[in-house]
Amino acid sequence: MISLLGKLVPRSLLWRTFLLVALLMLLSVAAWFVIFQAYEREPHAQQLAQTLVSVANLTRAALVSARTEARPALLRDLSDSEGLRIYPAEADDLIEPLPNRRLLRRVETLVKASLGPQTRLTLSREGEKALFITFRIDDTEEGEYWLALPTERMDRVLPLSWIGWSAAALLISLVGAWLIVFRITRPLKLLARAAQKVGAGDTADTAPALPETGLIEIATVSRAFNQMRADLAQLDQDRALVLAGISHDLRTPLTRLRMGIEMAADETMRDGMVADVEEMDKTIGQFLDFARIDSGESMAQVSLDELLENIANQYQRRGFPVTATVPPEPTFFTGQPQALRRAVGNLIDNALCYAGVDQPVELTLERTSQSLVIAVSDTGPGIPPEAVERMKRPFTRLETARSNTAGAGLGLAIVTRIIRNHHGQFDLLPRPGGGLIARMTFPTPSPWPRHEPTQH
Repeated sequence: MISLLGKLVPRSLLWRTFLLVALLMLLSVAAWFVIFQAYEREPHAQQLAQTLVSVANLTRAALVSARTEARPALLRDLSDSEGLRIYPAEADDLIEPLPNRRLLRRVETLVKASLGPQTRLTLSREGEKALFITFRIDDTEEGEYWLALPTERMDRVLPLSWIGWSAAALLISLVGAWLIVFRITRPLKLLARAAQKVGAGDTADTAPALPETGLIEIATVSRAFNQMRADLAQLDQDRALVLAGISHDLRTPLTRLRMGIEMAADETMRDGMVADVEEMDKTIGQFLDFARIDSGESMAQVSLDELLENIANQYQRRGFPVTATVPPEPTFFTGQPQALRRAVGNLIDNALCYAGVDQPVELTLERTSQSLVIAVSDTGPGIPPEAVERMKRPFTRLETARSNTAGAGLGLAIVTRIIRNHHGQFDLLPRPGGGLIARMTFPTPSPWPRHEPTQH
């Protein structure tokens, strides 16, 4: 029952809070109605009992003071003008017991206290429905009469206007409650969207600042978030500045070292030192690539099949066993061409580095109705499933199967950032038979405006 109720109740804070406030207001109205009835019951009972006693006393006084021959005319006049009917009480009168209602029991107690314990009350006599009360004009059995009053004198009629005004007041209260809850939840939704953008790697320019207005608590949270956003933006700028300085300060000496090494006499030492310099230059390039949150490259139509075949051919010309398997028909995608080339190249370099330069690396391209999938497969030692997410982080190296290798641990982090900027998904999966499959999945159609390729 609880699980079913949880499925029926909306999960959003806005509607849950509104429904809770509405329920509390309805319960409050119901409670006040019950309290009003409880406090109103005694005055109503006293008023009704006083009416019955007064009518009975006045009727008895009128009958006693009237002449015997004038009594029938008096009874007709009371019936016509006041709606009162008087019947002689008989021993075999068929009457029903008074209903067990608090109001009627209290009225009966008050009436008997005024008219005597022999007074009887009923709502039905001989099948006739009315409010019946007995009174006596003398001490004989023939002197007892039934006085019948309309039941409308017992009921309190609730005017329709009261119901209308109550409904209007409740509706206005619910609308006000919805507006209050909306003012609370709307800044929270803005905060959630902004946090998602910052978490997705958006910069301060693309992640808008939150308004620091409204409720004090909400404004405080918004102000703290804006400060965090500004600090992150400043941190990114400082990181880019530091890495740019590294490029400027280190690459020039590296160039001079390379020129000096080329003139060294020992060929073996020269080749080793050149390799070290190239590795250092490559590491610096990785730092700079990672520092570029947005390289500024514009979106363009990319033929993914041509891109993969071109990359594979470049590696083949360098003597690496890299092959590409693509669909026969052209496959176009709107993205950043150089960034996509860098992502695929990083994955191929990782595969050759960890699996071995003489081991085959296969590029595959698949297209479905919902996505485009680029996979880079190798036959190396692979990555344990529990370490996959950790390996996507910057400056992370696997110290077991994929150890004793060079690099700064930024290759997969750069690929992750490029795929995220293209609204794609990056998975590292075990390859059947051993090895690793690095799979990049992009949504189709592209998340960017698409243009048909120019026909030449």
